[in-house]
Amino acid sequence: MKNILVSGAHGFIGGYTVNELLKRGYKVIAFDHHQSLAMKRGWGENVEVFLGDMRDEVSVTEAMAHADGFIHLAAVLGTQETILNPRPAASSNVIGGLNFLEAAAQYDVPGVYICVGNHWMNNTYSITKTAVERFVYMFNKDRNTRVNNVRVVNAYGPKQLAAAPYGPGKVRKITPAFICRALTGAPVEVYGDGEQVSDMVHVSDVARTLVNSLEAASNGVVFDYPIEIGPSEHNTVRSVAEIIIEIVKELTGIESELLFSPMRPGEIAGDRVTAKNSTLELVGIDRNSLIPLKKGMEETIKWFMENKGITWNEI
Repeated sequence: MKNILVSGAHGFIGGYTVNELLKRGYKVIAFDHHQSLAMKRGWGENVEVFLGDMRDEVSVTEAMAHADGFIHLAAVLGTQETILNPRPAASSNVIGGLNFLEAAAQYDVPGVYICVGNHWMNNTYSITKTAVERFVYMFNKDRNTRVNNVRVVNAYGPKQLAAAPYGPGKVRKITPAFICRALTGAPVEVYGDGEQVSDMVHVSDVARTLVNSLEAASNGVVFDYPIEIGPSEHNTVRSVAEIIIEIVKELTGIESELLFSPMRPGEIAGDRVTAKNSTLELVGIDRNSLIPLKKGMEETIKWFMENKGITWNEI
């Protein structure tokens, strides 16, 4: 493999994945519909931006014709954000996923599809992502594609966008939401009683798992179950919030309290989003090598401290 097509390359996980590919000597075709974002990333000559919409089968097929492998990350995100209007997410996530699989079958290009840890939940994002996860197995069996599924729990790390009222992100993510509140001394909002388990994994570990899984597919190693990336030690949402509050206090002296709010639509109180991380060994990753939560979260908090007023603002 030489040229790797990455959809959603300008997103949070996408940016780390592109960097991981470049580090390993690959060239990247960044498939997206935002030309300006390529300039913000500062990628060099080894990244080509291919403008297109994943819902457009012609664009996807043309891009795949120039690729030796692909990693499909692009999706419309959101749990409660998409419940009242699921059609755009359904169109992008399901039709877009099928377009990539059809193009991969046409050109016999190996690839990876990113799946969600909360695959059983009845929200638009989980439903549409899991539908394509199942299509992957159908295509592998009946169309002879070589695509591995990688199932990811909550990814976190530096450069993740905060949502309103702190930043421009369109979807509320746990880590930026907790960190921005803690750094400003505001109550850290936890949904439900916070006893639901929603494991966290550093985005750089996600990126290397995606690339390792692509290299396995390229070598003809395709699994009939997902490679799952997540920690061995589980944490509740409440404990994650408490870890962030503790680290912020140690670094800045700012103290925050917990604020408990009703569960969001599309999520389940007391549920467990975890990973069967023994599967990582199948793609050459020692699960004990994953970045520990406290170490990774401290790195992330320091990044948010350094970028206050740049990527996010105090309200």
